[in-house]
Amino acid sequence: MKTWVKALLITLIFGIPAYLLNPVLWPPSIDINVTPSQLPFYKLLAVTEALAFGAGFAFIILGWPWIRKTSFKNRNRAILLYFSISWLLVSWWPHDNLHLHIGLDSLGFLLVEYEFHVTLMVVGVIAAYCFYGLLKDKKM
Repeated sequence: MKTWVKALLITLIFGIPAYLLNPVLWPPSIDINVTPSQLPFYKLLAVTEALAFGAGFAFIILGWPWIRKTSFKNRNRAILLYFSISWLLVSWWPHDNLHLHIGLDSLGFLLVEYEFHVTLMVVGVIAAYCFYGLLKDKKM
């Protein structure tokens, strides 16, 4: 089976249940008032985040064998980049769902911001470091 087909199947296997479980795992807060005209945009965002979540698991499952084959010289950067990309893909689903679940609770909102936004900044810096290392190794 081609890798893109495996990736698509894994994405759907994780993404569809993630989408369907949104209201079960994170019932929306009573503070959140969505208008009928906004609802399609929230649904599209939920689908996109669930598919990114599934794509993250496809990356995790299919990417790890490549990490194991990485040369010793590049292994640490490859592992850092692997975990950074994984977090960049899977974190959106719980992040936005927690926002909808917490609603206007300011402490909960602040905790979600730190848990997700700060970690996304950190993995962005890690990805930049790894990218720089690749360029430096190639002497571009």
